[in-house]
Amino acid sequence: DALFTGETLEIQEDLVLEGYVVSSDRDGNFFSVLHIQDHPVNPTRGLQLEVDLRESHLLFDVGRKIMIKLKGLYLGKSAETLKLGGTFTAFGNISVGRLPALKVPEHLFVACDPITKIHPTLTSISEVDTMMLSTLVRFEGLEIIATEVGVPFAIPEEETQRTLMDCKGNEIALLNSGFSDFQAELLPDGNGTIAGILLKDGNDYQIAIRTLEDIDFNRESCPEIITEFTSNQIFISELADPEDNTKARFVELYNAASESLDLNNWTLQRYTDSNTTVSSPVVNLSGITIGAKSTLVISSDAEVFKEVYGFAADLNKSGSSPANSNGDDTIELVDPFGTIIDIFGVVGEDGTDTDHDFGNGRAARKDDVTQGNPLYTADEWIITRPLNTPVRGEAPDSEAVRFTPGERR
Repeated sequence: DALFTGETLEIQEDLVLEGYVVSSDRDGNFFSVLHIQDHPVNPTRGLQLEVDLRESHLLFDVGRKIMIKLKGLYLGKSAETLKLGGTFTAFGNISVGRLPALKVPEHLFVACDPITKIHPTLTSISEVDTMMLSTLVRFEGLEIIATEVGVPFAIPEEETQRTLMDCKGNEIALLNSGFSDFQAELLPDGNGTIAGILLKDGNDYQIAIRTLEDIDFNRESCPEIITEFTSNQIFISELADPEDNTKARFVELYNAASESLDLNNWTLQRYTDSNTTVSSPVVNLSGITIGAKSTLVISSDAEVFKEVYGFAADLNKSGSSPANSNGDDTIELVDPFGTIIDIFGVVGEDGTDTDHDFGNGRAARKDDVTQGNPLYTADEWIITRPLNTPVRGEAPDSEAVRFTPGERR
């Protein structure tokens, strides 16, 4: 690190680096690369050495102490991984490339020390950091995600990423070569330990095993993580179709419960006019949590909504989404299991001049409503429209309809 200045450079000083080999190309999961760390136990740094050398494990096996003559080698970084090797130039940019096989004996020397046992550093998905890159690490309590159990480690002749997960749902990629000896072996079920070299691609960490012996899944898999929940206390609380500004339309949901709810795989869908099939786009609410006694406001135009109402909506869905109804459509709120939790309007009935017509106005849920209703009930709603237009519900005619996104409590 002390030598690296931010750009690939050729080392000019007569320096020698000592380290221990922790990777192996014996089973073909590593190709033309050696990973070196500074100590066999509790290493503080690792690096990747690019070498154009086949069957390198015959000379530089795991645990072998080696000395690297640095003068004339190139030093660089890729995704925080330190790299040593020869030079490679593309489009005028210099980067670290493979050290030619004939040059390897000039720079790599095997120490007389006997092979040392390398102790992998115990870590977890949430604790890995860049100082562990190119070192041997071990994870406990990991397993292959359910959808990949029983599939091959890799696609033939392709570098393939599979996914490891812990019991909290954290994930890390398992990187496998399509040329490895175990490419066609099937990914195991169960839970346990896995050791390998820690790598990084962009912002994502990866682990690459050396042999199948690095995997020991001898325990039961994690209990199923439930990420989908239902509740009838989530409901549609306000729909808006402002007469003077159709881009200020919105739909508001409310959570009457005393606890927040993860809306993973909840959807909000619209039946336009008298259609009996759902219009697109459906609003998928995954990734959103609605707070206790709180609203969730979905706008049809983010900029206009903020300009008109003075704050940003929680979600913006333009086009023909449920947030952009012109007042004669049917809107449904559906839970992750396909159950209709709440509805405004009647599927197959054009709302114009009916008890669910809020065109140019507003439909608001009465204050005493505390849960959704899968059957439209007009008595649960107050519909207000501008003066001299038909009015549904209990509100009188008014020259200016008042909209209250985010105010229900």
